[in-house]
Order: sequence, then structure tokens, then C-alpha cells
Amino acid sequence: MADGGSSVSSTEEQLFQRFGKEFPAGYVLCEEGDTGDETYIIQSGSIRVVKRTDQGDKTLAIIPAGEFVGEMATLLNEPRGATLIVEEDAKLLVIDTNTFEAMVKSNGEIAYRIIKKLAERVKNTNKQLEMMSFKDANRKVVYAVVNAADKGQQQDDGSVLVRLSVGDIASMTGLDVPKVNEVVQKLVGAKLLKPHEEGYLVPDKNKLFKFLEFLAMKEQFGDFSS
Repeated sequence: MADGGSSVSSTEEQLFQRFGKEFPAGYVLCEEGDTGDETYIIQSGSIRVVKRTDQGDKTLAIIPAGEFVGEMATLLNEPRGATLIVEEDAKLLVIDTNTFEAMVKSNGEIAYRIIKKLAERVKNTNKQLEMMSFKDANRKVVYAVVNAADKGQQQDDGSVLVRLSVGDIASMTGLDVPKVNEVVQKLVGAKLLKPHEEGYLVPDKNKLFKFLEFLAMKEQFGDFSS
């Protein structure tokens, strides 16, 4: 019987030989406003999606291995809506417009993933708009971490790894780095976050969510402790 894993590995190698390129961390794949004539399929590493604003760069997402990015500009023949930066050393399949369109037409799974990704993008946009309406910096930071934890990596001890730095959270929330660091340190002190070499661990996601609810109530009704 043929080894299925070996077959998949061989296919990936063939695709990489044809379309593959390697990029170091920090490499700018494309800038916001550039012509969108290539889609990137991430075989390893990750890509940061950044929006340039008057207040500085704002991280919209970090796309992990196994996903693709840049497909909407390619399919719609529109300028890039964001800047793409290699977050971790990456192996990418760089697919031109004609090839990607052919892949979409011939592969229902790719078409489904694009539709799913569009739905997720609308959901994320709504979350960003909701977060920007918050007045309390604590609530903004906790909201950003809770959302990241929903997509984080589950650990053996039940905690969730969130691959975000203080700078990432600052760009996501529109707050300055010192303020975000102040809030994060409070969360660490309250044992709602734990520093990790790749970001932060959320020991108990339910507790963090309950704290977010508390902050929402506090912002809505005020602090009755005084």
C-alpha cells in the first residue's frame, strides 16, 4: 500500500519546485496600493498583514502556514488593500493571476476557502469597529487578546498560546506601546496572562473573557467603588 504521507510530501515538493520561493523574516512581499498580480500560499512560516495609517502601521492579522493571502486583489484585479510582510522565515508558493484563477475554477475546496475567508474578514472588520468604539484602554487590550486566543494554539496544560507582542497589540488597538505594556503587566500580575518566548499564554480563557465582561459593565455603568 502506498504511503499517503509520502505522496503528499512529494506533491508539495513538486509544487515548490515550480512555484516556490523562500523569504526571510521582515521581507516586504508587497505594499498597500501595489498591483495585485500574485497570490501567496504559505507552506511554512507566517505573513503579517499591515494597514498603513496616519497613526502608524496597524496589524490586521498574522497568517499562518497552510493558508493563502493576497488572493482578493489577484482575483478582482485591484490594488493591494494592505502591506504583506514576512513575519517568520517563510517558504511560499507564488501563484500568478492566470494560474490562480485556473486553480479556483478547477478546485472546489479553494473556492470554498475563499468564501470562508471573506466571511471571516467581515467578522474581523466588525470586531475591529467594535473595539475602536471602546473608551477604556484596558478593555481594548483584553478584547484584542481574547480574540487572538480564539485562534491561538492550545497547549497540553489547557492554556492557549497567543503569538502577539506588545507592539502587535498596540497596532491592533490604536494605543501607544507604553500604555499597552502597562495593561499587559497588570494582566500578568493578575495571572490572566503569562509571558512566553513566542508571545503570551492565556492560562484560562474563560477567566479572561469574564474579565472582559466586567470591563464592559464598568465602562457602561461606571465605577461604584468611589
